[in-house]
Amino acid sequence: MKKIIATTLAAATFLPVYAHANCDENETVAKFSHVTASSGHPKGEMAAALAERVNKEMDGQLCIEVYPNSTLYDDDKVMEALILGDVQLAAPDAGKFGAYTQELEVFNLPFLFEGTEAVDVFTKSEEGQEILNSMQGNGISGLAYVYNGMRGFSANKPLIHPSDAEGLKFRVTTSDVTKSMIEELEATPQTLAFKEVYGALQTGVVDGQENTWSNIYSQKFFEVQDGITETNHQFLTYFMVTSNQFLESLDDETREEFLAIVDEVSTEYNNRSNAINEEAKQKIIEAGGTVRELTSEQRQEWVDAMKPVWNQFEDTIGANIIEAAVESNKNI
Repeated sequence: MKKIIATTLAAATFLPVYAHANCDENETVAKFSHVTASSGHPKGEMAAALAERVNKEMDGQLCIEVYPNSTLYDDDKVMEALILGDVQLAAPDAGKFGAYTQELEVFNLPFLFEGTEAVDVFTKSEEGQEILNSMQGNGISGLAYVYNGMRGFSANKPLIHPSDAEGLKFRVTTSDVTKSMIEELEATPQTLAFKEVYGALQTGVVDGQENTWSNIYSQKFFEVQDGITETNHQFLTYFMVTSNQFLESLDDETREEFLAIVDEVSTEYNNRSNAINEEAKQKIIEAGGTVRELTSEQRQEWVDAMKPVWNQFEDTIGANIIEAAVESNKNI
């Protein structure tokens, strides 16, 4: 019977909590690579909980090893590793899938979703469920949506009005929508891997970034920024995937049990995501970080500045998908 061995290292080092799962030789091993912290983060905690349940309930059949905080791959490399079979599970930001599908970019349209409940309605809709299978032709199977939360902006100066961002360099993911959104602010998008962001902010390679409370706190971005502005302009959603090859390698009973656990665990942690982010926000404040709330009039300025991005991507994302996402706000 396998044992889970937790490892500890010096502070500020995040380690693969379940990387030493002591998987048995006769078990199928699935490596789960992701870029966030293991605790205090919706995705990190979900991955750890998934491994714990699978390794306990499917002992002798399937064993998951989790590699957090880019200890194995960052999100720019993990999809190639997944297709090659070097990892079996990943959950990148929805904006990282542009090489395989544009439909997931719907989650990056600014000021589209009003909150987690609306995202939940959309992901469970016909259009949301179709996206799960949108990369089958590329050998990729969608397993679940994993929620984080609303993003805010931070920079090395106060950001109250959109004009405050003019001329600044902001770290972004590879999302074309997010790059265009930053350009609408007359700012410059700079693509960087997640693990590189703290150093880039600290040294001035970039002036700011946009992220969720859990990401900002767990990666300590607030330490090297003037403050965080609560714009709530995007909802950060991860997309948990595996390869068709790995899924098809499991016998029917094992596959069914595994998928059921994935569904249960992702649902549980999606329901916890708001609380995890609110706790992170409070910890930022307690640590001396500055959080700026906008008036309704100030927030509308940001909406007016960035929402034109929608028209640029209607054809590539799909008008029906955007319409379904808009409708989700009416059903909460």
